Amino acid sequence: MSEKDLDSSINDYNEIINPKGYFKQLEWDMAIGLQEVDNLKSSKYLEELIEKSILGELTIEEVEKKLKDYYIEKEKQNSINYNELECDFVSMRIVELLEKDDFELSIDYLKYIHKYLFQDVYEFAGEFRNVNFSKHEIILNNDSVAYGDCKTLMESLEYDIRLEKEKNYKDMSIVDVIKNITDFSSSIWQVHPFREGNTRTIALFIEKYLISLGYNVYKSLFKDKSVYFRNALVRGNYFNNVLGIQEDKSYLIKFYENLLLDLFGKVIEQNSQNMLL
Repeated sequence: MSEKDLDSSINDYNEIINPKGYFKQLEWDMAIGLQEVDNLKSSKYLEELIEKSILGELTIEEVEKKLKDYYIEKEKQNSINYNELECDFVSMRIVELLEKDDFELSIDYLKYIHKYLFQDVYEFAGEFRNVNFSKHEIILNNDSVAYGDCKTLMESLEYDIRLEKEKNYKDMSIVDVIKNITDFSSSIWQVHPFREGNTRTIALFIEKYLISLGYNVYKSLFKDKSVYFRNALVRGNYFNNVLGIQEDKSYLIKFYENLLLDLFGKVIEQNSQNMLL
């Protein structure tokens, strides 16, 4: 084949046109996908509302009103599925927050996200926990990550955020960006400041942080890989000196490589089974 045969200059450029509702679809994909970390499924009614939202037939405010009316009727009939209720409302709140062009790298903003997401579900929304706990993890052979002490949650987060504010992402290579965002998200997740909803809160906090820094985020990765994301956070914070097991953040790094470099989860698929101890 000659050099002339390889010349593509005569070919026309093809304009890439995203279908109607493309970005709204990405927001809902992330919102619903994140609920998988707690094995929550949406109601059929929300699925109908999402379709209309994506097509532009309903605003997010109208979705909220219809969803509230729907559960008021369900309550009257004593037929509420509380797992669906949590999934529906938290998903809707995630989309609402994704539409807000705001972010603040602070403890107050982290608490604000938790309160906003879970305002319809938990009485303790936006409040730090005052008890210590553990959680059996399948990938750890039912062992648990050592979460932050409830007495030092504020101090731990203040330290992590202070260090983060000293970073200059504009001067970093993408490799360093991924390493630093991995370390930061892993650290604040390990603190686990809330009784419930930590992974969903921190996922949204980090996404809005990355957007505020000017990075394009592959939102759809959370549609199918949110469980991988949580497991990667678990593995990145687990150590057992008796068994000679150290923290392994390589899986979380792979997630952020896919999130920021748009690799469509290819590397994640190849590594998900290797996370098991």
